[in-house]
Amino acid sequence: MAKLTPGKLVARAISTAADHAHPDARRGRGAVSAVRSRYDSETRQREDDGWDNLEEAEPLKTVLHEDSARHIIAWNKSPDIPFDRSINPYRGCEHGCIYCFARPSHAYLGFSPGLDFETQIVIKPNAAALLRRELASRNYRVATLSMGTNTDPYQPVEREQKITRSILEVLLETRHPLGIVTKNHLVTRDIDLLSEMAKLSLVKVYLSLTTLDRQLARKMEPRASTPPKRLEAIRLLNAAGIPCGVMTAPMIPAVNDMELERLLEAAWAAGAREAGWVLLRLPHELKELWREWLQEHYPDRASKVMKLVQESRGGKDYVADFGDRMRGEGAYADLIAQRFRMAIKRIGFNERRLSLRKDLFRHPPLDTRQGSLF
Repeated sequence: MAKLTPGKLVARAISTAADHAHPDARRGRGAVSAVRSRYDSETRQREDDGWDNLEEAEPLKTVLHEDSARHIIAWNKSPDIPFDRSINPYRGCEHGCIYCFARPSHAYLGFSPGLDFETQIVIKPNAAALLRRELASRNYRVATLSMGTNTDPYQPVEREQKITRSILEVLLETRHPLGIVTKNHLVTRDIDLLSEMAKLSLVKVYLSLTTLDRQLARKMEPRASTPPKRLEAIRLLNAAGIPCGVMTAPMIPAVNDMELERLLEAAWAAGAREAGWVLLRLPHELKELWREWLQEHYPDRASKVMKLVQESRGGKDYVADFGDRMRGEGAYADLIAQRFRMAIKRIGFNERRLSLRKDLFRHPPLDTRQGSLF
């Protein structure tokens, strides 16, 4: 397992995916290519030498890299985000969701935001120890922590790594409030810990539900839990007393936007009582990755999709202005917002929002016997 040094980019050569990988090699992956990052100075391209070697392409494997992190809590001051701190146990995400706005963040590590994002996964095995140390500081002031804000804390590698679970153990011990967003049924594995937190009003979970169409889900988010499994997770969490809502995100023009009301109705039937939505975001390299995916899977509607995207972004593929980046602007964005408001009012969502408790927090004692974390 490769180890990443804090503040140091991984060598470009570590990427294992050619810019345009053979379809056999990327089966089960979301991106069409290992698109060059904005920091790259060279391009890699597969070429057939006439000996049919490209037909023998091996499937791209998931490779884990250990991150020698010195801190685990990430802080932000974004005025349009309802939290100021988050934890990401992993960098990169094996779910392979083609629309993921976090893909460009992989470029900071020297990886491609394309296929590398879903095959070169960075793990933080010392996350729980780092969290304990940071929460032990007498200068720490409690507020809700968020997980799943960049990459999914319950992506497939969590099944063996159990880093997210170790973080939950620290948060339960210290009575720290937590919000989780995920699209993986694996979250139900931790019902024992989450239910104890829920008894103290310390946690709420949101399942991200983008489509009820299993074929679309397979193309768009190939290694995430299927739509029925996500709905089952909502049912199981709520049945265990763990407040679980739904995020219909992202809403994508002419791809899944027609499902908005059906998604909300299905989530309500599963027990969700809080709901939110976000419009498709295409920062940095994601613009190219998204266009490649559209051309491969929906070439007949690609121009229509991008026309509506640009209409909601001031004529551009993306505008990162605070306030507008989540919802967009213009007639199309306003229509989606209006449909969402009408649907949640008719169904009954968001009539009461759970507030998580902060008054129970207690600083953990530091174990002086553990020695250095580094």
